[in-house]
Amino acid sequence: MPSSASPSTHRVTGSEPVGPYTLLRLERGGLDPGNPGQFFMLEAPGRLLPRPFSLCLAPPGELAFLVDPIGPGTEALCGLGTGDEIAVLGPLGCGYRLDVDRPLLVGGGIGIAPLPYLAEKLGGSPPVVLGFRTEEHAEAAALLPGAEVAVDPVVVTELIGPGFDVMACGPEPMLHAVAALCPTAQLAWEAPMACGYGACYGCVVEIDGALKRLCLEGPVLDAHRLNGHVRYLVPAESAGAVSR
Repeated sequence: MPSSASPSTHRVTGSEPVGPYTLLRLERGGLDPGNPGQFFMLEAPGRLLPRPFSLCLAPPGELAFLVDPIGPGTEALCGLGTGDEIAVLGPLGCGYRLDVDRPLLVGGGIGIAPLPYLAEKLGGSPPVVLGFRTEEHAEAAALLPGAEVAVDPVVVTELIGPGFDVMACGPEPMLHAVAALCPTAQLAWEAPMACGYGACYGCVVEIDGALKRLCLEGPVLDAHRLNGHVRYLVPAESAGAVSR
């Protein structure tokens, strides 16, 4: 949890299309970009509740978030223009552990969102494999030059070789498949969130029979903690985040 649970206001410095997604850029102000895999709560204009998004890029003076316009909240965020202001809270949650020997970044769809910042923090251009539903969605692979890309009906797990420290983000079926294939993987999950710091209990999930708040325990979890089972008490949304 941040030192204050109060959001700060930030000006939009620009937005640009990335395939069907929008890369929303905000002035950083005093916000720390945090660790890859952590997330920020962005207050969409005209919407009652903020939305959680993992940080995609952290260029000097900015924070950039990849947004998938799938509902009123994310559409409102994608409609913001340069100079508009929104409230932001973060960084929140637990991100990826970076002390790995042979990282392999694995993303599915909008799950690509935290991987560019993760690749930057790891350094050395780690290998990346990405899976998308369509060629249009696969345009987002431009955020990770050199990535190996699979487009449906090919699945991204077919691109995962042995011996890597897998760090993944994507839809729930993909994460379960990665966990089965790579028991030591680090997996970024998502769940509905209203606060982002444990007060609302909106993101409670059942992990191995115990109830956990994903915003505090995660969103990044070690695959071996799951034993193949994560049950959402509230259906998870694909709102780009915590990923997105």
